[in-house]
Amino acid sequence: MSPFVYILSALVLLLAAVAIYLWRKLARAEARREAAQAQFEVLERKVNGLQLETLEAKLNPHLLRNILNSIQSHAYQTYFSLHKLSNVLDYLLYETRHRYVTPKEEIEFALNLIEINKIKVSPLFELKVKTKIDESDPMYTQRVLAPLISVDLIENAFKHADLQRADAFISVVFELKDNTFFLTVSNKISSKPSMSKEKGGIGAETLAQRLRIIYQDDFKLNRFVENDTYIAHLKIDLLEHKVKMLAAR
Repeated sequence: MSPFVYILSALVLLLAAVAIYLWRKLARAEARREAAQAQFEVLERKVNGLQLETLEAKLNPHLLRNILNSIQSHAYQTYFSLHKLSNVLDYLLYETRHRYVTPKEEIEFALNLIEINKIKVSPLFELKVKTKIDESDPMYTQRVLAPLISVDLIENAFKHADLQRADAFISVVFELKDNTFFLTVSNKISSKPSMSKEKGGIGAETLAQRLRIIYQDDFKLNRFVENDTYIAHLKIDLLEHKVKMLAAR
């Protein structure tokens, strides 16, 4: 073998050895990166879970206090309200233990909550409630909706609407179609400062935070004012969220 061929062969072997070494080093680095990423995702899920538990722990007592205050301040209608309160309490005690409820269960709960809040307003007050539900939608009876997700928007409408103005109104529209949940709540804005602001209320930011933790990019929450009317619109893509839940198992 000539010296040139010998040197060339040695260089080839050396380059091959270097390439194998670098490949193994990169493979180990990639494995460490993947392990670190997996550990980070586990920690992130734990943090999100703790945040969610904290938010939901605030939610139930806040809601119950508001309901009891409504009934206490309108004692003459308490008999009618107690039946609705019983349904709401059943939901709070049993269904909200689950991470998710069905849209059917959440909408029935929200309708009971609205009936309880109705005792605050005059029989002549314009309260419009509509349900546009496609009961054949596969998401209607599946556990894909976070419990109490409708509370903040409904309670804020009753809290901030001017219940004494002649042109005042509250509108609540539930819709389920094409595997998507919609909730639109609107009310005439009160010119007076709200007297019912509770210390430690869950608030708009808490709802948005809860939605971000649970649904990530699969929701839209818009709030805006138009012609002295406050409008809140929530949209949740339930099918997309379910696909991601199944993929994460």
